[in-house]
Amino acid sequence: MSHHLDTPLASQNGQLYIDDLYVFPGEGSTVFVMDVNSTITGVHVKPGFHPEARYEFKVHFDGADFEALTYRVSFGEVDSDGRQALRLHALHGDEAREDSAAGTPVLEGRTGEQTGGSDARIWAGRIADSFYIDLSLLEVVNAAVRNGTAVDLSGWRSEEAQNSFADTTVESIVLEIPHRHPQLRPGARIGVWCATKLATDAGGWRQVNRAGHPMMWPIFWFDDTDFSNPANTRHPSEDFAAEGGHIADLVAAAVAAGGTSADPDGYGRTVARELFPDVLSYVVGTPATYGFAVRNGRTPGDNAPEAMLSLVSGMAVPSGLKPSVSEHLRDTHFPYVVPA
Repeated sequence: MSHHLDTPLASQNGQLYIDDLYVFPGEGSTVFVMDVNSTITGVHVKPGFHPEARYEFKVHFDGADFEALTYRVSFGEVDSDGRQALRLHALHGDEAREDSAAGTPVLEGRTGEQTGGSDARIWAGRIADSFYIDLSLLEVVNAAVRNGTAVDLSGWRSEEAQNSFADTTVESIVLEIPHRHPQLRPGARIGVWCATKLATDAGGWRQVNRAGHPMMWPIFWFDDTDFSNPANTRHPSEDFAAEGGHIADLVAAAVAAGGTSADPDGYGRTVARELFPDVLSYVVGTPATYGFAVRNGRTPGDNAPEAMLSLVSGMAVPSGLKPSVSEHLRDTHFPYVVPA
């Protein structure tokens, strides 16, 4: 649920593990970005996308519990040029939730190349990762949530922060849908999450990983070393019933220990309601930002880690890093990323 290096399994199977999800306005369009397979995991990284997997963007409308639009991307084997064929399908209505549904073909192309038509543009390939955080700060907040203790920033020097993701790369899928789309018109209120699914020996599909809000896994499922936790295989509509109380208790304990809320239990419940279902909300055609004032989509430049760490701890947690630290790794034009 949005992580870069949280478990040994993620480091060994990075093609199936989502690093980040972004949703933001493009050039008269809505842009969906899914990053997987970060090189921060080191020697285990296998280049490219998994040829037996599906990479899906799920879109809910008007606060609905279930998606009514899915964009499914699949890839072929790596060829002699190191490229992979890619296919984009769209699934609408009830079919958007069905793994057995074939969907409607939209585009075909290859990784490393822009492919476009009247209904969509897509680019996929390895890019310089624009995500930024000093992982030592994450460990401070993670320890507080894990142990139910106060967030202790006495040893943290924000002016000395270093981007732990400098010089790392990820595989990225960038999908752009124009505003003339009948469902994704300006003003439409959507919720977005993404998932990776792997073909099973029985002929079906198994959901391996999913992402909505940033930082969810490293903050809240820190002790799940083998991904046995069912959170990744759940549908977001089941999130609050399954884990809402647990998340609320973790947050309440940390803020109670730190004295950052007069009503720790109430604050914990509020945070759980804010984060579940684990779906990224966005109003089509509006400026995207994942920050303190509002969480409306997410751009690659947003300091989402700082916003999340502050939300969970009930206090300002300065990251020491600004969007400018990775500005050179973002572009204002399609595909909005910088190929590695």
